[in-house]
Amino acid sequence: MEAEVAVVGFDTATADTTVCVTRGGAVLREERLGLDGEGSPRHSTALLAEVERAVATGGGWDSIGLIAVGLGPGSFVGIRIGIATARGLATSTGRPAVGVCTLDALGLAAGGSTDPERTFLAVLDARRGEAFAALYSADGTRLWEPFVAAPAELAERVAELPRPPLAAGSGAVRFRDELASRGVEIPGDADPLHRVAARHVCALAALGGDRDASRLDPIYLRPPDAQRWRERNDVQTAE
Repeated sequence: MEAEVAVVGFDTATADTTVCVTRGGAVLREERLGLDGEGSPRHSTALLAEVERAVATGGGWDSIGLIAVGLGPGSFVGIRIGIATARGLATSTGRPAVGVCTLDALGLAAGGSTDPERTFLAVLDARRGEAFAALYSADGTRLWEPFVAAPAELAERVAELPRPPLAAGSGAVRFRDELASRGVEIPGDADPLHRVAARHVCALAALGGDRDASRLDPIYLRPPDAQRWRERNDVQTAE
């Protein structure tokens, strides 16, 4: 990635709406919006405006060389909003778009550890009493492919590691007791490591990838609720 080329990136797979613009790896502007006054994510109401503010800070669309978007796993609706926005912007601006795994972005946040043997477990709350997770080395290399599991199953898998990892993310907060029982270190609930940062979405996208907005495939890891309900209804009807 040329140093003068700016990257605008965003992620809406979690409750946060996070947007960033970088140039040569340096953060020019970054915003992270939490829930609105009614307790709902701001993906549909604030994302596009925040992207435009970020782009303006980066020098306008003529200065943007790449659009980056988090593909999940996470909120089904949030992921769809993020990908649809990236595709629309890529079409209207002619800029290429790259998708990155949201867990990878969370995992990159813990990179640079001075302990090369320390691993990092990125865990997002998947609802339904489950977690989305992936394991990373100290330099951010993915060691476990993203998967979905009940907290007890995740804790058992962690117990097989030679050394308990550091864990962060909304799932690490929610399932703190189950993970801590296996020796996992989890920062305090307010630690920024628990929240996805768009600067890491930008950094991962700048490393390369398929720059085709039509191939921004969402990472769901499990069927959406609507599909589960349809399947359940079909079974009940057949009975």
